Order: sequence, then structure tokens, then C-alpha cells
Amino acid sequence: MKKTLLAVAVLGAFAGAASAQSSVTLFGVVDLSVNSWKNGATSQTRMDSNQLSSNRFGFRGTEDLGGGLQAGFWLEAGTSSDTGAVGGQNSAAIGSVMFNRRSTVSLISKMGEIRLGLDYTSAFILDATYDVFGANGMGNAANVYAGATLGSGAATVVRANNMVGYFLPGDLGGVNGSIQVAAAENTLTTVSGGGMVSGSLGYAAGPVSVAVGFNQTKTATNNDFKIVNVGGSYNFGVAKVLGLYDKHTYGSLSYVTKQVSVSVPLGQGEFKAGYLMGNSSVSANSSKTIAGEYIYNLSKRTSLYGQVAEATNKGASANGLGGGLSAADFTAGGKKATGFGLGVRHTF
Repeated sequence: MKKTLLAVAVLGAFAGAASAQSSVTLFGVVDLSVNSWKNGATSQTRMDSNQLSSNRFGFRGTEDLGGGLQAGFWLEAGTSSDTGAVGGQNSAAIGSVMFNRRSTVSLISKMGEIRLGLDYTSAFILDATYDVFGANGMGNAANVYAGATLGSGAATVVRANNMVGYFLPGDLGGVNGSIQVAAAENTLTTVSGGGMVSGSLGYAAGPVSVAVGFNQTKTATNNDFKIVNVGGSYNFGVAKVLGLYDKHTYGSLSYVTKQVSVSVPLGQGEFKAGYLMGNSSVSANSSKTIAGEYIYNLSKRTSLYGQVAEATNKGASANGLGGGLSAADFTAGGKKATGFGLGVRHTF
């Protein structure tokens, strides 16, 4: 009996050691705000998700395989917290799948990371990094460039399915980069596109950060849909200044997005502001957005925020502020959008 108890105790000790080498984390964001939108002649007050951060829940984890090698996984689902629906803002592009924000498995070593599955493209990661608003809110640059596919049918501006990616390790003296290839498994209307390659190369050390990126997607024609972008930032301590240039090309058509933005820490809070311009190769079509945002951190996990923005369109340009009634009211183009709102975000 004593030997049996001793064996059970030893096995239990080994099991505890094995489980300590693996980790699984449940995480998420709940972000809701009340906003007043005016798009063209139409106005509405409503509750919206995703104005400071994208609503989500997910699971991620790693396992130590020994010899400096790790396995990792990441499953992340978008949500619309104002209604409780799963899917959120990604459903239109990706479809009503559960883990529509990210679904990957990885092998990680001192040589870098190999990642497979649905994920952000390298070019979009660059765009979000050098936009002070990330990819959320009334003033973020994705309100302009995300829909600028120029009739190509490509749906790989933000994410792509079926990707194999390689990410440089994080100990290269500030040098960072990635390359991704997506298989052409589905039709042009899906996130996988007709096959895609995306990559970026950058440097970030001290107050300086710069990067260049690209994205090229096969289409049903002889022309590929292409993205080239450049970003940079400098942290002066009292303020961080960011700049972003993004160009989409399809055949003879092009769309250029430019943004200058700034972040200023204010005690427990932070003030953000940005000026955004979008111009198509049809010179009469242009859009400009000016926006401001203030965030007050009640704790490390809970924040209150307010935001205000105005977008002005000329010609056939039909850009809104990423919420409210923009999709319906800007069909004719050349209209103005305004918005302001107050919200709360909690992360877990």
C-alpha cells in the first residue's frame, strides 16, 4: 500500500511538472459606447461596439517542447457586445464563423515563429501600428483604406485565410519582419482571395520605429491587387508622433491614404488626435478626416473614453467614420459625416 501511494505521489509530481510547461489563457475585450452620428442628411444616436478596441473573446496557449522549441495556438472570436452576437465586425468579410479574428497554430524557437491559419496580413499590422487609433474608432485610417479594393474583388486587406507565415525572432537589435503566403483555396469573394503574399520589414529601438510593407493578391484578371505601405513614429516623451502612407493599386487605378497622428500622455489618461487624407487616381475624389480621442484609465483593465470626428468627401468619394449610417447614406458620395460619443472598455 505504501509503495502504491508513493508511486501515485511521484506520478502526481511529474504530472504537475508537465502541466507547468504548458499554459492556456482565456482573454477578451468588452467595449461599448453611445454615439451620435450624422452622415449626410441622416442622423442617429445609437450604441456601438468596437470604438476603442475590437470586442472579442479567445483562447491562446503555448507548450514547451524542449530544446528551446515551443508550440502555440490562438483562437479568437469577434463579438458584438451591444447585442451579444458572435461574429462582430468581421462577419461580412469572413462569414459567420466562430473564430473569425484569428485561428492559428505555431512553432516558435530562437530562429523565429512559423504560423499557420487565419490571421492579420503583415501589411495590415503595419497600418494599425502606425495609426494612433489602431484600427478602431471614428478617426482610424482603416475607415478609408479598408474598403479601397478598386473593384478587384480581393478581400485580403486586413486578414487572409489559409496562410503560412514566418516571423523574425524578437532579439535582433530592433529589426523585425514577417512574410506570409496564402493558398488560393477559395473564390475571390472570400478572405483567401486568389492567392496572396504579404510581408513587412522594420526597425524599432528606443524612441524610433519605422517599417515598410506590401501585399499582393491574385485576381480573376491579369492584374494583381497590390498594397505598398510605409510607417514611422518617434516618441518625444511628452508626445508620440506617427505617420502612415498606404497605396492600393489595381491595374491603372490607385488609392492613396496618408495620416499624421499624435498621442499625448496626461496622467492616468491619454489624448489622441489624427488628420487623415484619402485620394483616388480620379483626382476629384478625395476624403479628409480630423479626429480626437481622450482615454481615462480607471485601472489597468477598465477605461472611459470620448471621441469626436468629422469626415469631408469630394467628388464620388463616400468615406464615413466607420459606424452609424455611413454605408447607407454615403452611396451617392460627396457628403459629410460627423460623430461624437462616450464609452467604456474592459479587458480580461
